[in-house]
Amino acid sequence: MVANNGMVTPVVPVANSVLVARFHALSDPLRLQVINLLREQELCVCELCEQLGVSQSKLSFHLKTLKEALLVESRQEGRWIYYRLNPGQFKVLEEYLAQYRNFSAIATSHKGCD
Repeated sequence: MVANNGMVTPVVPVANSVLVARFHALSDPLRLQVINLLREQELCVCELCEQLGVSQSKLSFHLKTLKEALLVESRQEGRWIYYRLNPGQFKVLEEYLAQYRNFSAIATSHKGCD
């Protein structure tokens, strides 16, 4: 934590742009469905498409976003690409958010806001 004019600001463990990309990746309902499916097991694109009821082209866009945010990893086996979660990156997000759990009540009085 860093004190700044009497306010306490959390120390950000990773660059803001990285955090923005990860939270953006988590902001779409279809991407959240992908993540929920991958919590159980590694899946190939065709299995994800079937379970989600979407086309491969639509899913590819969303998988690319998740991969760029480092939340999902892939591996190729023959002609199939399998996707799995990258748990280490979820731990980074968890640690970042945990910093906000311990904040005391935020002051509600504002000076100079006439």
